[in-house]
Amino acid sequence: MNWDRIEGNWKQFKGNVKEQWGRLTDDQIDVIAGRREHLAGKIQETYGLTRDETENQLDEWQKRMKDNYHID
Repeated sequence: MNWDRIEGNWKQFKGNVKEQWGRLTDDQIDVIAGRREHLAGKIQETYGLTRDETENQLDEWQKRMKDNYHID
């Protein structure tokens, strides 16, 4: 699944984001609006992760969403 699919269906994925990165507030998740670079930045800022660690987490999360929702 490419990220455009997540961005286009952000309302569907917001709950999954909150489950994965629970320290992010609902307001932050709303402002992110599905934009990967914004989500990565908020994860880094909130959790104190490196860019590589954040990208690895996002890649794993994206793969799980693809598997769970059976979308390309």
